[in-house]
Amino acid sequence: MQNRLIRQCVFVVVILITFNLSAQNTKKFKIHTIAFYNAENLFDTINDPNKFDEYSPIMELKSKRSFVYKKKIEHTAKVISDIGFKTTNNTPAIIGLAEIENKSVLEDLVNSNDLVKKDYGIVHFNSPDSRGIDVALLYQKKLFTPIHISNHELKIYDNITKKRIYTRDQLLVSGTLEKEMIHVIVNHWPSRRGGEARSQSKRVAAARLNRRIVDSLQSINPYAKIFIMGDLNDNPTNTSVKRVLKTIKEKENVPFKGIYNPMESFFKKGIGSNAFRDSWSLFDQIMITKPLLSKKYDSFRFYKAGIFNAKYLVTPKGRFKGYPYRSFANGKFTNGFSDHFPVYMYVIREIN
Repeated sequence: MQNRLIRQCVFVVVILITFNLSAQNTKKFKIHTIAFYNAENLFDTINDPNKFDEYSPIMELKSKRSFVYKKKIEHTAKVISDIGFKTTNNTPAIIGLAEIENKSVLEDLVNSNDLVKKDYGIVHFNSPDSRGIDVALLYQKKLFTPIHISNHELKIYDNITKKRIYTRDQLLVSGTLEKEMIHVIVNHWPSRRGGEARSQSKRVAAARLNRRIVDSLQSINPYAKIFIMGDLNDNPTNTSVKRVLKTIKEKENVPFKGIYNPMESFFKKGIGSNAFRDSWSLFDQIMITKPLLSKKYDSFRFYKAGIFNAKYLVTPKGRFKGYPYRSFANGKFTNGFSDHFPVYMYVIREIN
């Protein structure tokens, strides 16, 4: 642990990536991790009378809520600190989060032992979600500078009652990653409660809102570098993603203003970020627009994507062995982490 803390204090953003065996052709790059994590009910222990947070797992505990909350913060911080660390020798430059209750829990998170030295900034809006869960963005202040922040309300209605369903806003953060403009959209689309088919229209509506945000950014700058991330509650091959966002699986086939989804290849190989009834899904995704696929390395571009499924994030035994090691089950704290694995992406830029 002590050795790792020493390594963290020595911040190294330059690594060597060798594309061939010829030493003279070895190039130097800066590399950063862009990530997303559904933190699974990161709620505090205070009852908010304006939300249904009393039904959150931590509020349903009969005792030791403060202890569990502290452990939950520590666990979430550990996961964030580990994502991409072995490759970049750093925590994520930017990470989107889902299932966050409020700004207070985010402040506790960024001030935890594993993250406090990284000096993360917070972008968060309270959304109208009936359960009181939001999305948020954390960013290392020395690497990323927000310039424009906005939240975009998703208005959807029940097919039968016609009453509005209050769900998460979509968060847009535009800013500079080491002086290079990028845009990040953080999502947590409506769940599949009531069945996938019955709830599909809600996620299609979420995808349409997402598409409008992308279109508006591209109307200002067709070469905008946009990251779309989140828990979509749909897989890469579902209608919301493939037909509405019109994502493309192969990098070389992405059209101008198109969206590349590296997660589709993982999904088609049977690799997922969450599991249910012995079936893996890949609801957690990061997608990018075509300018991030440029073959020139004079600005940040996509290098690699992945699912962070370290051994400690996997349920070690029992009925759900092999599944993500969730925090809460059967009204108890399991000492786990989340029912979702984080996803991440590396971006690189050549340095002279």
